[in-house]
Amino acid sequence: MIKQFLPNEQVQDIFSITPGHLKEKGIKAVITDLDNTLVEWDRPNATPKLIQWFKDMQEQGILVTIVSNNNKNRVGAFSEPLGVPFIFQARKPMGRAFKKAIKQMGVKKEETVVIGDQLLTDVLGGNRSGFHTILVVPVAQSDGFFTKFNRQVERRIMNFFKRKGMLEWEDKN
Repeated sequence: MIKQFLPNEQVQDIFSITPGHLKEKGIKAVITDLDNTLVEWDRPNATPKLIQWFKDMQEQGILVTIVSNNNKNRVGAFSEPLGVPFIFQARKPMGRAFKKAIKQMGVKKEETVVIGDQLLTDVLGGNRSGFHTILVVPVAQSDGFFTKFNRQVERRIMNFFKRKGMLEWEDKN
């Protein structure tokens, strides 16, 4: 059961994930979390560097859908200016939103990665649904109310993985 929380890969940030890296693995689509994965949870818009990341993915034929547990106003206000499809109130780690995302993109789960900053939502949900999962270091050291609880549980799981040599992980600070 504990291995359901173990990501397939771990990287410093979203920018470490390139179209070339994904294409080498046969990946055609990305399901990504929003808050503290792409931008800080309280930042309303994409940074110029992130806008370029989305353009690079699009130019290389990699489809991207944002799947977030946040509300429609938050996720829509961020995603719509970018022209990026999104699913809000996803109820991760439940699998329904992941399945909806691949159906909308017209890809198979084997051709898709799930990227996020949380073990309890993104990694667990992606792993339980059979996706390749990539864990990123959260872009902010602060979190919204519900995420603070998850982080306490995650620290225990991460410490277990670190002790067993299953996960190398360093916070940004």
